[in-house]
Amino acid sequence: MASIRTLIKCIVASGLLSAGLSLSAGAETLDEMYQDLAAAETEEEARRIEERIASEWAKSGSAAIDLLWQRGRDALEAGDPRTAAEHFTAAIDHAPDFAEAYHGRATAYFMQDLYGPALDDIRQTLVLNPRHFGAMRGLAIILEQIGDEETAMQVSREILEIHPYMADVAEALERLELRQDGIPL
Repeated sequence: MASIRTLIKCIVASGLLSAGLSLSAGAETLDEMYQDLAAAETEEEARRIEERIASEWAKSGSAAIDLLWQRGRDALEAGDPRTAAEHFTAAIDHAPDFAEAYHGRATAYFMQDLYGPALDDIRQTLVLNPRHFGAMRGLAIILEQIGDEETAMQVSREILEIHPYMADVAEALERLELRQDGIPL
């Protein structure tokens, strides 16, 4: 069980860290990018669109908030979720409408096995950005871990509507459905 938990934490953390990738989206709107993502025909195409969306999510509009967020990401990458949470909290204090700061802090809390605070921050991320497939993936992972497999399956299906190639979601959904059908894994 510990090795699965470690793997899940790495998946969630890598989702946050990929948000830092920056590709030019030009004048394309987020709505257009989401439409393109849902219609992607290959995993590679979906990954490129995901990177553009994540780049847009990462824009706080403030150099100071961007610095706090970057420090939080760096702390996560260094394996220091407590410090990461502090940086993300500072970003939230100064920019309470910046969804990525909540998502980052949710990841930091999750890495510390603090599921309640992680769920609170995922909720706020989704209030601010209802199509945040990274936060939705974190939610599905936590729901599965706490035994709410039915809701985890529902969230996973919603993710696949937004991002049909999101890493590991289809496999997680299949695993949950097999368990729901009583098929031992």
